[in-house]
Amino acid sequence: MADDRKVFKIKEDTLGEVRIADEVVAIIAGLAATEVEGVASMAGNITNELVSKLGMKNLSKGVKVEVGEESVAVAVALNIAYGYSIPKVSAKVQEKIKTAIETMTGLGVECVNIRIASVDMKNTK
Repeated sequence: MADDRKVFKIKEDTLGEVRIADEVVAIIAGLAATEVEGVASMAGNITNELVSKLGMKNLSKGVKVEVGEESVAVAVALNIAYGYSIPKVSAKVQEKIKTAIETMTGLGVECVNIRIASVDMKNTK
């Protein structure tokens, strides 16, 4: 089976192999981040913003992943709600993403880097 997306193998046995696309890891990270109180939304580049305005959901918006042999590095861009502690929200996001990726994929998480792109004044504490 040919697939243009980057994928990594997490399991191979007599029944076959399991491969996960990088985008799946990015989606897991994005969904985990948005579950944290104080995260107003994910931040993306201009292409992501255009896709969102056209009504198409991009669940990996604002997330970049680098998958190694047995670990993953994640970079996330967030819009934070006004009134929340950036260090506290960021720490919760890092832990939530780490736990979600490790639980769902079995990969270790090397690092979760957070970039606060903006403060959302509409979503306040």
